[in-house]
Amino acid sequence: MSSTPTIAPSGEPEIEAAARASLLDPLSRWRYLVEPFPRAGLFYVRSWTNWLQHRNDESGVPAHFPSLVLTGHAFADETIIAGFRVMKPPSPASHLVRAEAEAQAALELYGDRGFLADPSSFYPSPPAIERPTVRPDAARGVHYDRMSFESLYEPVDGSPGRARWLSYVANRRARAWVLRHPGPPRPWLICVHGTSMGKAGTDFMMFRARWLHESLGLNVVFPVLPLHGPRGDDLPRYASFPGEDVMDNVHGIAQSVWDVRRVLRWASAQGDQPVGITGMSLGGFVAALVAGLEADLACALLGVPAVDLIDLIDHHSTRTRDPQYLRMLDLARQVGVVVSPLSLPPQLPLERRFIYAGLADRLAHPRHQVARLWQHWGRPEVLWYKGGHLAFGRNKSVGQFVRHALESSGLTG
Repeated sequence: MSSTPTIAPSGEPEIEAAARASLLDPLSRWRYLVEPFPRAGLFYVRSWTNWLQHRNDESGVPAHFPSLVLTGHAFADETIIAGFRVMKPPSPASHLVRAEAEAQAALELYGDRGFLADPSSFYPSPPAIERPTVRPDAARGVHYDRMSFESLYEPVDGSPGRARWLSYVANRRARAWVLRHPGPPRPWLICVHGTSMGKAGTDFMMFRARWLHESLGLNVVFPVLPLHGPRGDDLPRYASFPGEDVMDNVHGIAQSVWDVRRVLRWASAQGDQPVGITGMSLGGFVAALVAGLEADLACALLGVPAVDLIDLIDHHSTRTRDPQYLRMLDLARQVGVVVSPLSLPPQLPLERRFIYAGLADRLAHPRHQVARLWQHWGRPEVLWYKGGHLAFGRNKSVGQFVRHALESSGLTG
């Protein structure tokens, strides 16, 4: 088994120098900031090719007719990507060396323990939530309860990066925002947020919490994913989920599934009522994995879901294609089998699976990302809306589709 090299602390000169170079290089900063313009233009040009090739194909992702409106949505997505590149520069080369060594060691360990052959065995059944801490709060005019509890998640014994992951102190305590009606029990909807979310105000806005809770009459709970929101306090430099660190991604996904399953079972225990799950982007990825492990879900509704985090991170990476980086990517793809939603068949019936995705999405590409999960899920009911990654929040057809999915699943009347 490959040994993990010793990595200098983040305060040592070579890493600090790399950090300053990445953060302060004005040429790189300006290049990232202007990139959305040519990339959006390229989207428009390629849209013609896509339309000509697929306009008569009714069996897959529909081909959208090129338009300036859709190009504007693509430009908005490219602006978000550029922001990530500016705010999250690549980690030092020494971290890449460590990531490669850890991925190789994990590949051997997971192979020996049977996780690669049977990815479902990588996810042990979590314990029930006992005695959570609950206190009232408000955000965006919505009154809710802040619930917290000890996550109790620990990476597999011997797993590379285990000690580092457990050193993220704030992440050990799981959190969730709860909107609950008084009186008789009502159905629950678990809402799993996307990357860079996990704050009550943002989560409520993106999921239309007031509409779900007040208009549709649901109890709603928003679990906070690892290293997000208050769980990301006091992280060391370059620590993030998702990010470039292979094993932090593996542990982050595994803990996300663990925590969300605990919240789901807590909601089920609040009364004899159905519980559904929905997730957007990274949350759609997590919700798809949960749907591959929990058979009693009323529905699984995935919004603009990421499907292949490794390809997604690589596609938006600013790294050069050096051999070491390519070796690390290859190992990451092999290890990533255990945390891929394409490795687990959904446990709930086809009629209770739903997906919506944007035809101009530049983050979770409709054909390269979402369509792969749609095919894996047996082509359930899907909405391909005309917009980008974040446009669903203002899209009327998405709202109608969400209502339809919840009604047909028995969560709302």
